[in-house]
Amino acid sequence: MNRNLLLSLIALLLMQSPALSQSQPPELPKFEVAGEFTTLERENFGSRKTEPGFGGRFTYNLNEVFSLETAAYLLPKECDFCEHGGRVTELFGGVKIGKRFEKWGIFGKARPGLVSFSKGELDIVSVPAAPSFMVDFETHRTTHFATDLGGVVEFYVSKRIVTRFDAGDTIIHFGPQTTSVIGFNQQTNTLFLMPFTTPAKTTHHFQFMTSVGFRF
Repeated sequence: MNRNLLLSLIALLLMQSPALSQSQPPELPKFEVAGEFTTLERENFGSRKTEPGFGGRFTYNLNEVFSLETAAYLLPKECDFCEHGGRVTELFGGVKIGKRFEKWGIFGKARPGLVSFSKGELDIVSVPAAPSFMVDFETHRTTHFATDLGGVVEFYVSKRIVTRFDAGDTIIHFGPQTTSVIGFNQQTNTLFLMPFTTPAKTTHHFQFMTSVGFRF
């Protein structure tokens, strides 16, 4: 996903929009609710895979240009072999800024939030009751700060019904993560558990959304 190209395209369309249409939209309803379908790229240990999901969005239109909105999404498929496994849950809230015409509109969006992985951390733990060194594997939910940046195109089917298409970059910041790994003591020829810390990193994921909304 080329973020610079995406942002440049949004800026160009916003600058050219007065020349594309001089018509004005009808009176704008203040509230909008929508059911959404989404797809998200996930890291799969050296490759990327795209997973589908669904969610909902609430938008409050301050005026013709600025809107506030919040959205939540669930990607229900269990990805046991992804770098951050399990189901994905997303929660975003932010602004949408752009230009509306009679039948359509174009916008940029910036929505910070959280992304949660139901099996985001894999840890190795010892089995205390075992007669010898034995371990078990445990998974834990992890939640990380994220930001949804991208562009939006809307089509106004009627005053009350709007269809919408989003394309953007979901930026996830993973903090340092400490888990246990198996070590070997050469002096005693025994195995033991030792902590290992994965450094913080920021990753970029292409995310697409489409929705049908009701305005009131």
